[in-house]
Amino acid sequence: EIILPLSIVLRALKLVNPTQYRFEHLATQLKWRLQEGRGEAVYQIGVEDNGLLVGLTEADMKASLKTLKRMAEKVGADIALLREREVDYDSDKTTRKIAEVLVRKVPDDQQFLDLRVAVLGNVDSGKSTLLGVLTQGELDNGRGRARLNLFRHLHEIQTGRTSSISFEILGFNSKGEVVNYSESRTAEEICESSSKMITFIDLAGHHKYLKTTIFGLTSYCPDFAMLVVSANKGIAGTTREHLGLAMALKVPIFIVVSKVDLCSHGTVERTVRQLERVLKQPGCNKVPMVVSSPDDAVTAAQQFTQSACVTPIFTLSNVSGESLDRLKVFLNILPPLSNSKEQEELMQQLTEFQVDEIYSVPDVGTVVGGTLYSGVCREGERLVVGPTDEGRFLRLKVGSIQRNRSACRVLRAGQAATLALGNFDRSFLRKGMVMVSPKMNPTICCQFEAAIVLLFHAKTFRRGSQVTIHVGNVRQTATVQYLHGKVSVCLICDSCSSI
Repeated sequence: EIILPLSIVLRALKLVNPTQYRFEHLATQLKWRLQEGRGEAVYQIGVEDNGLLVGLTEADMKASLKTLKRMAEKVGADIALLREREVDYDSDKTTRKIAEVLVRKVPDDQQFLDLRVAVLGNVDSGKSTLLGVLTQGELDNGRGRARLNLFRHLHEIQTGRTSSISFEILGFNSKGEVVNYSESRTAEEICESSSKMITFIDLAGHHKYLKTTIFGLTSYCPDFAMLVVSANKGIAGTTREHLGLAMALKVPIFIVVSKVDLCSHGTVERTVRQLERVLKQPGCNKVPMVVSSPDDAVTAAQQFTQSACVTPIFTLSNVSGESLDRLKVFLNILPPLSNSKEQEELMQQLTEFQVDEIYSVPDVGTVVGGTLYSGVCREGERLVVGPTDEGRFLRLKVGSIQRNRSACRVLRAGQAATLALGNFDRSFLRKGMVMVSPKMNPTICCQFEAAIVLLFHAKTFRRGSQVTIHVGNVRQTATVQYLHGKVSVCLICDSCSSI
């Protein structure tokens, strides 16, 4: 089953003039819930514990919000009003309202809350342009100007097509306001000003770069996937494959229909209906939810975290900025994927860092980038890296650590970062290696059994078939040695691997 993020919701009928004992109890409860939700919780005011919408008068609502603000200040958190709405209760003619408030507190051992979102979609669907608009704070000119800052290679600028994996950041402060590169901010300033950081993993859309896209999905462990679909082309090219990959890897997915400024309202509706039909098909079994207002965005974020079936659909324009705010509201509310207990269990395990990128930096030396799968990594820690071509693991020492271009002394499980290795010989390193604690006594394997589901294959899948295996950040060719029954196979890797 898909692992859903933990959405912590607290309910209170009203918080008017509580006694000191009651206030302390409420503050302690809020602090506990924030820890459980890894720094985020939604407070519903005017709602009974059983979910009954009772509502409060305007005076009681103001008093309750004031009390909640005091509670948040008590625990070092901030609040942001998500929405207010009127309710009918017992034919009372007095106007009654309920309110939903986002309470956010960055955990003491973290600089900010961190989410990773993989960006999928067919070539020319507007993925990089959308990220450029979100992270740069400027609308596109209709010819792809917003995406230029995201490209890493000259041929990407010339063709307008992403061929490599790039990372972009979008921050939100404690009040839910967007923090990005507008106003000439640097990456360091964004990190310092943000209490929540969204890291977008921009993946390739063209079919010939499909292996790169799969590597991005399996290696960087995204919390969510954002599938971008062009309104004027609909479901085309690799859209279905990317949707299938996200579902096979059990990554919760939401959909963005871009380029609505190029189409008539009828064309946009036709694309949305096409998506709804695909999502409802057997095999997908999703419940599409079209987001048509900021209120819908709040509801979509809450439903998305409670049910694996719900798939929000946004329609927007990168040129006019139409409905862009709904996506920002949605991203601001999305909670972390794992709760505090799961995070603590991962941190107590031995250190395992997956090497995804390798660089040579002047005056720094060899630098590796990747994700810490388990444990804790500190500056000066001694690890072993491998396997080499001979199947050995080599000792090394971690120098400095950086996250989102900012210095970091401690790296925790689930976080992505770059590690400086000083004078360690880069020729010994390659993508797919692991850096682990020497206490782990790592072993390698060249043969293993796997249970597979054959989605599609142009030829007969039989003994001797050659395949490419994607396991985490390992991408390895292998040969099918045996077939056991219908789903179990034995594979032999063409070289030693840390799978």
